[in-house]
Amino acid sequence: MRNVPKKGVFVLTGVVILFAIGTLILILDGSSRLPMIPQALAQTNAYDIGLKAPELVGGARDFLNTDGKPLRLYGAGGVLDGQHIVLVDFWEYTCVNCIRTLPYLKEWNQRYTKDGLVIIGIHTPEFSFAHKHVNVAAAVKRFGLKYPILIDSNYRNWQLWQGSAGYWPRDYLLDPSGRVVSDHAGEGGYAESEREIQVLLSRIHPGISLPPIMKPVRPEDGSNAVCYPSTPEMYAGARGYEQGQLGNVTRYQPGEQSAYRTPESLDDGEFYLDGVWITGQECLQPVISASSPIAKVTVKYHALGANAVIRPGRNEPFKLFVYQDGKPISRRDSGADILRDPQGRTYVLVNSPRMYRLTKNAHFGTHLLLMETSSPDLRLYSMTFTSCVEP
Repeated sequence: MRNVPKKGVFVLTGVVILFAIGTLILILDGSSRLPMIPQALAQTNAYDIGLKAPELVGGARDFLNTDGKPLRLYGAGGVLDGQHIVLVDFWEYTCVNCIRTLPYLKEWNQRYTKDGLVIIGIHTPEFSFAHKHVNVAAAVKRFGLKYPILIDSNYRNWQLWQGSAGYWPRDYLLDPSGRVVSDHAGEGGYAESEREIQVLLSRIHPGISLPPIMKPVRPEDGSNAVCYPSTPEMYAGARGYEQGQLGNVTRYQPGEQSAYRTPESLDDGEFYLDGVWITGQECLQPVISASSPIAKVTVKYHALGANAVIRPGRNEPFKLFVYQDGKPISRRDSGADILRDPQGRTYVLVNSPRMYRLTKNAHFGTHLLLMETSSPDLRLYSMTFTSCVEP
């Protein structure tokens, strides 16, 4: 999985830009992430416009918000009964691009459920902790999602729908017969997607009264938003080492423990460790002792905002102190998860495995972000960056 430029892909019949194999796309404002899917499941079989969508795969326990029953698209009791359309949303609960689409999905669910729209979120995980049912269920509750969620931890639905041409997020709109009418990968294109929903509902219910298209939830979602090039997504495990993102880790061995010191010169988009650390397959883990009581990570980045995917190792809350450009993060530039202690130090309280929002700078620029902790429970997985501003 990786960041791509701030462009989504919206697939419509008749658009003439080739993407992947047999897929036509129109570049629109948005962004998306490519997944790291087990090689055995890597196939190029993403669904083209006009093809009939595959059936959902999963038992009752794999679904949330369905009163304990599995959902099916087709056959007796299936969702597609001639009076409903379906929006299938592939997402991952630590994915910043997915999280930013949720306000629109929630509003569409509230607006159009009574008219025949069924939204089905398919949660396909990236990190090992996101395979766990309890963590996905907690995220669904935290985000306030009321529509059905299919937990796809074995990648069976991902394989059927997307294969190696997959994205987070990716939305497929199905007509009442189950045929794919539109396909949108990444953020953006919200007005176009809602119009497609309204067109299909109007065909089912001629003369139906529908609300005006939603206004942008955020100023940067507008069509005239300015999106600057930003630091690419960073990984803290084996993939990060392979991509050259573990700045002062010169030799990578999963599970190996080594002492590090922050160098004087830092490159953009790399993790620089200070203290004793274990380099894991997916994450970085500090080793805290009397001789090494503090562990630090420094990242140089250029963007408007910075986020980090973090897990508490023993599921016990701990404080991760976060500083920008050598001082506590100002209130103006603080991300939504930043707190302050009585001494004015800025930190996040890491109490569950999820994405934490560290900075939301008032202006685009280059910054040094320092994260430090005395807790051995830090598990740092990745960082993502945002770059769009109101025109």
